[in-house]
Amino acid sequence: MALSLDDRILGEKVDNYCSSDEGEQEEEDKPQREMEPKASSIPEPQLKDYSKFSTNTGPKGVINDWREFKRLETERRAEQEKEKQALAKKLSMTCRSHLDDEREKENDDKLLQELESFEDEFLKEYRQKRIEEMRIALQNVPKFGRVVELSSANFVDEIDKEKPQVTIIIHLYENNVEACEAMNGCLSCLAQEYPTVKFCKIRASDTSLSHKFSTSGVPALLIYKGGELIGNFVRLSDELGEDFYVTDIEGFLHEHSLLPQPDLNSKIIYDRITGEKRAPTAQDEDSGSDFDVD
Repeated sequence: MALSLDDRILGEKVDNYCSSDEGEQEEEDKPQREMEPKASSIPEPQLKDYSKFSTNTGPKGVINDWREFKRLETERRAEQEKEKQALAKKLSMTCRSHLDDEREKENDDKLLQELESFEDEFLKEYRQKRIEEMRIALQNVPKFGRVVELSSANFVDEIDKEKPQVTIIIHLYENNVEACEAMNGCLSCLAQEYPTVKFCKIRASDTSLSHKFSTSGVPALLIYKGGELIGNFVRLSDELGEDFYVTDIEGFLHEHSLLPQPDLNSKIIYDRITGEKRAPTAQDEDSGSDFDVD
């Protein structure tokens, strides 16, 4: 309902007034009201998709929870299986079985046997080669077999001009000295047993040595090899006494590595009293000694 400007100024009442304009306005508003949706008294809940968990404790919620649990369990088992396969592959690359150890041990034993056989053959060949070299060297070494008497004129030449592989043993002696006479007898016997050793003797008074040495320093032994003095033993009577035997001198020289090893194939028997060679007796054979013990 609409009022004119005059009615509003005059204060006219419009309670019972009906205007055509108002009816038209209502007709225009009616379609608009029909188009608006009618509100229900209780709003309907909106249904949404399942978000893989539920707080519903009903039968459907329990079923869904059980399905989700089985799915997670299956995935977990698949991951564990992959880890087992990876671990087994790693162990197969780093670990060996008992059979592998046995095969390797057999291969090592075969290798050791081959090395031992090779070493035996090598040592045998080397031993034969060394024996041949020693045999050739011994053939080139001169043989003496006696005691050479020296003088002041040839003393130096007998040492310097000798072959370097020859050992020279020189006895410095004086006449009428008991220990010197015993030493000469022993060296005569040793010269026959060790023919490759050059045994010599010279009077101390014939050299440039002092008179004191000639009287109190004998018997003395000088050992040369390759022109060098390798042994010097003075007044041996203090150690061996005035009377001694071939075995005493031989043992003394062997103790200082001044004699070669004797030939075991040739057994030589010396009389301990005279120092002369003699035939072996039954008592020598029983005792197993190269020297008479009587």
